[in-house]
Amino acid sequence: MTILDGNVLIADAQESTGLTDFGDDTLPARVALVVDRLNGAELDETGSRAAAHTISGLLTSRLRFMTDHARLPLASERITAPLFATGEPRSGTTLLHALLAEDEESRALRFWEVMYPSPPPGPAAGDDPRRGRADADWREILDRIPPWIVSHPYNDLLGAGLPECERTWAFDFRATNPSAWWRVPMTIQNFPQNPHAQYALHRMMLQHIQYARPPKRWVLKGFHGRRLRALFDTYPDARIVWVHRDPVQVLASQIVAFGQINESLAGTLDWTRYAEDTIAGSRANFHAYLTDPLVDDPRIHHVRYRDFVADPVATIGGFYDFAGLPFMAEAEKAMRDYLVTNRSDRYGKFTYSTDILPVPVQQLHNEFAAYRERFGIDIETRR
Repeated sequence: MTILDGNVLIADAQESTGLTDFGDDTLPARVALVVDRLNGAELDETGSRAAAHTISGLLTSRLRFMTDHARLPLASERITAPLFATGEPRSGTTLLHALLAEDEESRALRFWEVMYPSPPPGPAAGDDPRRGRADADWREILDRIPPWIVSHPYNDLLGAGLPECERTWAFDFRATNPSAWWRVPMTIQNFPQNPHAQYALHRMMLQHIQYARPPKRWVLKGFHGRRLRALFDTYPDARIVWVHRDPVQVLASQIVAFGQINESLAGTLDWTRYAEDTIAGSRANFHAYLTDPLVDDPRIHHVRYRDFVADPVATIGGFYDFAGLPFMAEAEKAMRDYLVTNRSDRYGKFTYSTDILPVPVQQLHNEFAAYRERFGIDIETRR
């Protein structure tokens, strides 16, 4: 009997929950694609069972999520003027998001809520077992991926941590987010995207989590630069703060940080090929930003990484001004206190070097000169 069979996994999820509606007739085709990729990855029996367990969990979570939306008035929840932090990975956006979340007038997603969204967490008590379950999951994740706490110390919040927007559509089978797929010995993979469908799920998740809670301003973070049309179609009143960093440093940091995650998951990694693939994907982003007219949309506030790291709170104050929001003294103090008590090197210093790049550094500097000029970025030198 094949452990990984998409049709069987779907049928089992429906039988175990007594539910049938995934909210999308195309979902089985995506599950089949993921299963086909997994079956071609030469997983051993333990790995295949871990993959089957992961898929089953995502399928049952989606069935319950869609049932909640059918039985509760979640669609009437208004998501008003959300704030998004974006930028290429390793550009300081997680710190930016963490600081935005310190404002008591704002609400951020929490991992336990998106990992176990049903029933809606709004009415949940402080001792809701999902919190502990997500904490246990995160301890297992960090045990499986030890370097991640160094490159991303924010993971120390465990289930109370701040997920990226992409985690809200993990059960859509378009990406293998490490916080959903950590039990499976495979590298992180992406599958065909449908940004409008993904942001529809994103909005549903915000409505789901906001339900029965006092409305607050959402502060969110994800890699939205190549999906601006779908984001603005979904949230026309959104405001975005976009951090821009020297592409060469971004690439080197990405290769090391994400390579460590992938190596921990898969067991081995062809670092040269991984570096080449990372550069290919990221260079496509940097070049696309120069031609996409939405990058100049007046709802986007562009900032330089060097300005953000020089004074993160002042940078956020500028974003609040841009968004027409008051920057209250209490919020500023909370953010500055956060910086004092949450040093980025509290689990050790994350180190990387441009030596990891399989392309001459000067060649990359030349290639990305137009991007640096467009956003006023200097070549970053590291000590």
